[in-house]
Amino acid sequence: MTESTSTALREEVRTRYAAAARAVAEPATDAAGCCGPAAGSCCGTAADAADAVGGFSQGLYREGETDGLPAEAVLASLGCGNPLAVADLRDGERVLDLGSGGGIDVLLSARRVGPAGLAYGVDMTDEMLALARANAAKAGAGNVEFLKGEIEAIPLPDASVDVVISNCVINLSVDKPAVLAEMYRVLVPGGRIGISDIVAEDHMAPADRAAAGSYVGCIAGALSRTEYLDGLAAAGFTGTSVTFTHEAAPGMHSAIIRALKPASS
Repeated sequence: MTESTSTALREEVRTRYAAAARAVAEPATDAAGCCGPAAGSCCGTAADAADAVGGFSQGLYREGETDGLPAEAVLASLGCGNPLAVADLRDGERVLDLGSGGGIDVLLSARRVGPAGLAYGVDMTDEMLALARANAAKAGAGNVEFLKGEIEAIPLPDASVDVVISNCVINLSVDKPAVLAEMYRVLVPGGRIGISDIVAEDHMAPADRAAAGSYVGCIAGALSRTEYLDGLAAAGFTGTSVTFTHEAAPGMHSAIIRALKPASS
C-alpha cells in the first residue's frame, strides 16, 4: 500500500466517523447514513444494518450493562462485539481502548476498574473525542482520559497499561503490524489484550474481502485468522486465540481476539 493510498484511506475513515459523531451530537444533522447512530454498527447505513444477517452490534451488551450511561454514548456505539465481556477487567487496573469513539467501552471499563483504576481512550477524530469527553462529564466519570492519536502510534509511554481493548477498529488500520506492536509496547509485562474485530476466514483472499464490503465498512481491511495469529506472534504475544462469534458477511466474522504479553522476556 502506497503512502498516498494509506493517507487517503485514513482520511476516509476519519471523515465517516466524524460524521457519525455529529449525527449523535446533532441529531437534526443527516450524516448521510454514514455509520449513523440508528445503525448500531460500524458498517453501513441504518437500513444496511437492518438487512444484515444478525447485524454487527445486535445484542452486544448484556441486559442492564449500559444502564446509567449517557444516551449519546450508547447511540455512538459502532462496534462489532463487547470486548469487556472477554477482557476480565479487575479493580485498580489501567485499561486502554483503541479507537474509543463516543466512549461507551471506556466508560464501562472505568466502572469495572473502579476509582483506583484508570480507563484511557485513544481516537484520531476530533468530533468523536469531543463527544466522548462530553459523555464522560455527563456520566461523572473521574477515572477516564481521552487522548487524540492514531492507534499505529499510541500516545502513551511503554508499559503503561494492564489491558488493551478495542471494538471493531483494528481492521480499519492501514498498518496493522504497527498497531499490534504498539499494543505490545504499552502493555506491562504480563498484560493482556481482549479485543473484538472483524476477521476473515483463511480462504478469503484480499480481493474476496474487498468484494464483501467497503474498507470503512469494516470488512475489506480485515485480516484472516491466520494473519492475525501470525501478526500477534510476530509482535511478541503468547497465548493467542481468535474465536469467531457470528458471521458478518460470507466468510467474514465478528471475532474475539485474546493474547498475553509475557511476564518476562
